[in-house]
Amino acid sequence: MATDAPSPFTSAKACVFDAYGTLFDVHSAIRRGGEELGEKAEIVSELWRQKQLEYTWLRSLMSAHVDFWQVTSDSLDFALSASGTNNAALHRKLMELYLTLDAYPEVKETLKKLKMAGLTTAILSNGNPGMLEAAVTSAGLDAVLDQVLSVEDVGIYKPDARVYQLAVDRLAIPKAMICFLSSNGWDARGAAHFGFTVAWINRFNREPDRIPGDIKATIRRLDELPPLLGLK
Repeated sequence: MATDAPSPFTSAKACVFDAYGTLFDVHSAIRRGGEELGEKAEIVSELWRQKQLEYTWLRSLMSAHVDFWQVTSDSLDFALSASGTNNAALHRKLMELYLTLDAYPEVKETLKKLKMAGLTTAILSNGNPGMLEAAVTSAGLDAVLDQVLSVEDVGIYKPDARVYQLAVDRLAIPKAMICFLSSNGWDARGAAHFGFTVAWINRFNREPDRIPGDIKATIRRLDELPPLLGLK
């Protein structure tokens, strides 16, 4: 009699998470501090995120690395200027709010469940160490994360393979036994191409990217992960 194939996630010893857009809501800064943008707020927030990602890719290709704080500032400057808003005080306020982004509501309890099951938990992010420390502390995730890893240790952004290798080296766990999660489709594909077992958190029903990388599961929220791992 036929049986369901075993989940590729059940052999995982560690769960590694992207930070921005995956654990932390990147649009919460403008929701909390962009009231003076009025009807432009959503457009500015989307453009800020779009340029933030584009600049990481372009700087990696140009061998012109700066840390994610600078990238985030440059992309916000672009988004505000493109909307006709040149306001230095607003720029400063939104950058400060980016240090305390809201975590998605299911994140803390899900990470706690993974830790209680004996899995290693870690962040692997484009963010620099100071940004990540501030966000993790603000969201109260310190106790449910074993490590917080930044691309600054390799000096290039995702999806470069050296970034994903950083998790293998620091956790001392084979890549096939690392479950990786990202809400960014390109990051999920990049991690899968590297060799992680990947679940894409497709929170907003995005179209899948047409690039290499075999994603093993697509979920809508982080709390859909434990069943994939064989946890109740």
